Amino acid sequence: MPKTIRPFRPRHPRHRLYVGALVVVVGAVVVAIVARDGSDEIATTVAASPAEVRGAELEGSWATTTTSTTTTTMPVTPADDGLAIAPPLARPYADDFLVADATGAGVPLFKEPNVPVPSGRVMENPTWEGLHLTFLVRERTAEWLHVQLMSRPNSALAWIRRADVTLRRVQHHILIEREARRLTVFAGEEQMFQASVATGKASSPTPLGTFFVDGVVRLSPPHKSYGTGQLSFTGFSEVYESFGGGVGQVAMHGTQNPALIGTPASNGCVRMTNADIDLITTMAPTGTPVEVVA
Repeated sequence: MPKTIRPFRPRHPRHRLYVGALVVVVGAVVVAIVARDGSDEIATTVAASPAEVRGAELEGSWATTTTSTTTTTMPVTPADDGLAIAPPLARPYADDFLVADATGAGVPLFKEPNVPVPSGRVMENPTWEGLHLTFLVRERTAEWLHVQLMSRPNSALAWIRRADVTLRRVQHHILIEREARRLTVFAGEEQMFQASVATGKASSPTPLGTFFVDGVVRLSPPHKSYGTGQLSFTGFSEVYESFGGGVGQVAMHGTQNPALIGTPASNGCVRMTNADIDLITTMAPTGTPVEVVA
């Protein structure tokens, strides 16, 4: 029997999922936001059950419209915006990480505080594929945040206004070692989970860099290509500008062919056993940092 999706932050009464070979579309994890000392700045994301999807449609392409009446198109990052590139996560690893969630219909980007990017770009909320707009905070002042974007170029950084978002914290981060084909979940410096994975082929490697999870979805019944779940993260293929109707964004996902785990087998995504992706979806809400190293 089909079930409705229970989204992270519901914006529409119904959701349809369209998934390409490199990308995951609308999906979210049901999380609880618990404020400490009455401040959203120190709110923390706590463990919760992932969203479940039954009867989801997977059509090999991204949606070009949401369930609203507004038609959207795939985003293009202006080449002249001169965005900085995020460095690796500092060691020793932090005990948690600050995440910003957009509160309005859009968030303007700034090259530095009070200096808009040359294009005047404003990131839309929700995004063109229906995801709630989220940022990973790398630096902050009282009024400004230096954040990673759900956008090309890979690991792009821009400044946004503190007033345009709410803040929360996530407790884990993920390290993917491309050549070792290994994924590890950390809480601070403590290894919480480790698994063998399949990464991209030499002709379509999994992109290197520092990213974050921007979409979480469970798939039931399992999909023939993506298994029982997917977590998209903000890495984009360096080979494909578009793929299957999408923008070439990669994801961690399950598989119905576990024999390929431990090999370079994908078009850039990170394949895991269904049991492993099921566990990861309970540990990595949106905003969770993801580092991919050689």
